[in-house]
Amino acid sequence: MREKIKRIAIVLNVVVLIAIGLIYQSHFLRSIDNLLLDYNMVKAKHGQPNENIVVVAIDDESLQDLGRFPWDRAVYPQFLDMINQPGNEPKAIAFDVLFNEESNPDSDAAFADGLSQYDNVILPVIGNTEGDVFNTITVNPKEWPTVYSVSKPIPSIAEHVQLANINRVISNDAVIRQTWLKIKTQDGEVIPSLAYKAAQMYGADLSKYDALTDPNTEPGKKSAKNTVTIDYQNVTSDFMTVGFSRVLNGEIDPSVFKNAIVFVGFTAVGLSDDSGQDSGTTPIEKNMKLVYVHANIVDQLLKGTTVNHTPVWVEMLAGLILFALFILIPWRMKNIYSILIFLVVIAGILYGQYMYYQESTTIIKTADIILAITLAYLTNVSLKSYLESTQKSFVTRQFGRYISPDLVKQIVAQDIDIKLGGDSKNITILFLDIRGFTPLSEKLTPPELVDTLNTMFNMITETTLRNRGTIDKFIGDAAMILFNAPLDVENHPVMAVKTAYEIQQSMNKIRDEILERYGVEVNVGIGIHTGNVVVGNIGSYLRVDYTAIGDNVNIAARIESQTKKGQIHVSEHVYEKTKEYFLFNEGEDRMFKGKSHPIRVYEVLGRLEDAPAIQEAAAAKED
Repeated sequence: MREKIKRIAIVLNVVVLIAIGLIYQSHFLRSIDNLLLDYNMVKAKHGQPNENIVVVAIDDESLQDLGRFPWDRAVYPQFLDMINQPGNEPKAIAFDVLFNEESNPDSDAAFADGLSQYDNVILPVIGNTEGDVFNTITVNPKEWPTVYSVSKPIPSIAEHVQLANINRVISNDAVIRQTWLKIKTQDGEVIPSLAYKAAQMYGADLSKYDALTDPNTEPGKKSAKNTVTIDYQNVTSDFMTVGFSRVLNGEIDPSVFKNAIVFVGFTAVGLSDDSGQDSGTTPIEKNMKLVYVHANIVDQLLKGTTVNHTPVWVEMLAGLILFALFILIPWRMKNIYSILIFLVVIAGILYGQYMYYQESTTIIKTADIILAITLAYLTNVSLKSYLESTQKSFVTRQFGRYISPDLVKQIVAQDIDIKLGGDSKNITILFLDIRGFTPLSEKLTPPELVDTLNTMFNMITETTLRNRGTIDKFIGDAAMILFNAPLDVENHPVMAVKTAYEIQQSMNKIRDEILERYGVEVNVGIGIHTGNVVVGNIGSYLRVDYTAIGDNVNIAARIESQTKKGQIHVSEHVYEKTKEYFLFNEGEDRMFKGKSHPIRVYEVLGRLEDAPAIQEAAAAKED
């Protein structure tokens, strides 16, 4: 059974490992890793954006002051004049508002003329990709986005400004976690993102990000990544925000915008840009207006931070090591300890990845690792439990009636393999026979006879089990008892003689009761011998029993056959092992059937501590 379970375990663990590999390749558990990343970001955010980032909000108040959006474009030159006052000019004014369709010609001309006065304005473009919805691109970590065309501001406006893309990048769970700092059109034109362009105009050192996000480098090479994970550090309320109409009306101190990066975008409830959306879900805020997403990205670029990813090979190696570990642990430990270790390791992985992110802003993808550990543990602890259950059932079936429950538990607990077949082992064999049984059976009815016999055998069984013996079999009015099989029993000859002595003592009461009730005297004769025998599950394919066979078994039976009522006879081997515990007679040599040499046999007179009383009784008997 054990070898069969081992083979099953190997096959199942290989199957589980293959399944984990397929799950890893399919990114099936990516959403769990994303949730862990989101939690880590929420805990890591500090809420202290660069003080030179200012958001000008197209908010509800501005709508009340200026009317329904879209506004007449003639309003924007005045806005630019108010925000670009001499000595307080911002480094960049980045609009998260599209101007891709013509409006009133005079207003468009006025806006174009206003833009021509300044060189710090950025207007957005949209890179159109296949399957685009709301100029949103779903992350594919293996490919750069293919931009088929670019939707730009009308030419009269576009020629006076810097252009940058506002394509959103979302994860499969519709959360904005990454951004393309640059996209590349089919014509080879590289267009930076709004945040990248703003940081560039601010004068930030972006060489680190250029090396990471060069669209001219093939993805997969060490020097290139197609996305950058956004290091969200600020929620909406952390950024300095002023209303568009308040800027237009001169209510904001111009020094607020000095050397600043100014983002202009929507914050009004229910208001959206031409793309149809003005907000999205982010790791740290469920409904963040997209202008604040740009603000978080530019804050990251100015600070030079990156969200790093643990190399794939490290994650895979860690997963394989832990997978192998949790194949071994269930087999090497008790279930209570293994499950504690399992829970501690899972908790340690979760806490470890959390602390590692807090310290180094590095993501460790742990969902697949935890899955590998869980499947390895559950598979092997289940197989082990099945093996233990099968083993316990087998041991109970084979020995439950003949050895003590404690021994059954010990066999199972110590995982002792009870094999089919036999082994040579040194044991002590005890044979007993009820004397006077034949005349008793003649006087008793069958039910009375069985009841009386069961009374004696119950006493014999209880005494044997108490002394760690194994009842091999009952044969009519006789019994065969083994010591040191199947489990090792220390001083097994002593335990055998002790069992025999206690049986004889207990028989005194039973003998008196039978004599008084039926007028028949019954006694027990016991023979004991120690030696090497073959023990094991022996029999045919139709019936298998645990027993002992060999010449030494026959000697024990022959010794018992020559006992008289109430006697306990032992061989010289037993005598030598037990003479320090029991009192014996001087012994005598006896010939037994089938033996060419005599065997010295000793009678047990009692326990050694009872020697004075025994000697006194013997002297009185002689007198």
